[in-house]
Amino acid sequence: MDLPRFHLAVPVDDLDAARHFYGELIGCAQGRSSDRWIDWNLHGHQFVTHLAPARAERVHNPVDGHDVPVPHFGLILTIPEFHKLADRFREAGTAFVIEPYLRFEGLPGEQWTMFLLDPAGNALEFKAFADDSQVFAV
Repeated sequence: MDLPRFHLAVPVDDLDAARHFYGELIGCAQGRSSDRWIDWNLHGHQFVTHLAPARAERVHNPVDGHDVPVPHFGLILTIPEFHKLADRFREAGTAFVIEPYLRFEGLPGEQWTMFLLDPAGNALEFKAFADDSQVFAV
C-alpha cells in the first residue's frame, strides 16, 4: 500500500542558505520556486521553504537526557541511509543539536536518531529503525 505524501511549509530567513542545505547537503530535488519560496521533493513529500525572517521563541522538551527542540520534523530512513546522511552532515561541519545515537537498544522501537538545525533554525530529526515494523511500537 502506498503511503500518503505530506505537505509541510517552514519559515527560513535566507533562501540561498536553504537551497544549499536542502538541495546540496540533504539532496532534495528543487521544484517550483519564486523569490519568496522554494518547493522541495523530500523523499516524495512536498516540503516548502518560505522566506519569513521573523522567528518565534524556541521550545525544548527533555527526552533521554537531551533537550529536544519543538517543533521538529524529519524523515525515517534506513540504517545505511541514516549513517550516510550523518556522515555528510559531519563532513559539512554541521553542528548537531543531538549527536546521532541509538535509542531503545534491544527494545521494541530500537532506533538511531539525530537532531540538527537548518540554516534558518528549523529543527530536524532523522531516524532509522532496526525493524521498520516497529515505528509505532509501544
